Amino acid sequence: MTSPSVATQSDPKPAGKPVPPYFRSKTLTAALAFLFGSIGLHRFYLYGLRDKYGWAHIVGIVMGAFGYLLLAATERGSLLGWMLALPGAVSLLAAFLSAIVYGLRPDAKWDAQFNTHTDRQSRSGWTVIFVVIFSLLIGAFLLMTGLALTFQTYFEGQVEAAKTLSQ
Repeated sequence: MTSPSVATQSDPKPAGKPVPPYFRSKTLTAALAFLFGSIGLHRFYLYGLRDKYGWAHIVGIVMGAFGYLLLAATERGSLLGWMLALPGAVSLLAAFLSAIVYGLRPDAKWDAQFNTHTDRQSRSGWTVIFVVIFSLLIGAFLLMTGLALTFQTYFEGQVEAAKTLSQ
């Protein structure tokens, strides 16, 4: 007999992955990914504190914060700042994408993956739809802003290099 905290071969989750014994709400998961996903809170809610991807979110966002501060101090001129900012941006955008993916997953599929140990069924409503809409809106805005700043910095550097060569 297996304990309820360890996935079995018949579960859709990989063997050995801990399954918390409580009901996991799709709406709450999407909201956690939207609000606190960059620190991996949605991953810890779903898989517990031993989830390596949840910890990767924390490491990524801390690196990104240091990269952002370095870029702000050097007026976007530090290569190290760009390299450190990249994991933070990936963590932030992955959180919004997770909110969208979790929110759009059908309730039956959600329950088959995360709530096999309980008879309680998910019934998501309009709240999860609003979370998905705002995740898409803010995530797309941040992605476009990041791309615009990156390209602006690149082309400004090219103009400066051309000015230096022409003198």
